[in-house]
Amino acid sequence: MDAWVRFSAQSQARERLCRAAQYACSLLGHALQRHGASPELQKQIRQLEGHLSLGRKLLRLGNSADALESAKRAVHLSDVVLRFCITVSHLNRALYFACDNVLWAGKSGLAPRVDQEKWAQRSFRYYLFSLIMNLSRDAYEIRLLMEQESSACSRRPKGSGSGVPGGIETGGLGGPGTPGGGLPQLALKLQLRVLLLARVLRGHPPLLLDVVRNACDLFIPLDKLGLWRCGPGIVGLCGLVSSILSILTLICPWLRLKP
Repeated sequence: MDAWVRFSAQSQARERLCRAAQYACSLLGHALQRHGASPELQKQIRQLEGHLSLGRKLLRLGNSADALESAKRAVHLSDVVLRFCITVSHLNRALYFACDNVLWAGKSGLAPRVDQEKWAQRSFRYYLFSLIMNLSRDAYEIRLLMEQESSACSRRPKGSGSGVPGGIETGGLGGPGTPGGGLPQLALKLQLRVLLLARVLRGHPPLLLDVVRNACDLFIPLDKLGLWRCGPGIVGLCGLVSSILSILTLICPWLRLKP
């Protein structure tokens, strides 16, 4: 198992490069269609996109083992929320890769009787669940960091010059019954929360990168499952952005969110 996981990790860079090229082809095909390019050129781009997709499926063979190993490690996390979100995410990824392997067998001709549409829907469903867990984990980590930052700001002297004023939860204007309360107070609190969120994300690039990447990836299964039709242009753009961010985490490991 460990040997296969190490081999799978070595192919991650190639798979992500193929993913970036695939979604670049999707975006390019959409642009060519909108600008009235020749049908032959559009057909060639679609064929290239299909070949890249099939190549990615080949590179992902056995990734289920890697996801299961990651789930086994996540079970030992001390934080209950992180343990739940990360473990469930990895388990859904393992099921997604398993469905993807079946799809590869069908598209490559090894299992011609495979119902590709059914297995594609299953794989995107598991992919969607995995992304929801990832975003839930991101939201939890953001909440913890915002609470820590708010507490730190409230302990600083008023003239310390911090970017976000302290006492976000209780400070500021008077209560709802005072003349200065009501809607202006709510708007001020919202503004302070947004500033605090921006401060937290700016100070934690791995978390910011993970949020953007998961948010971009979310559009792909939503479109494929018919839950929210985005169109090939949006799907191609979001897939390309998330692929570039994934490659960036491989080039700069410190940008990868841990655990």
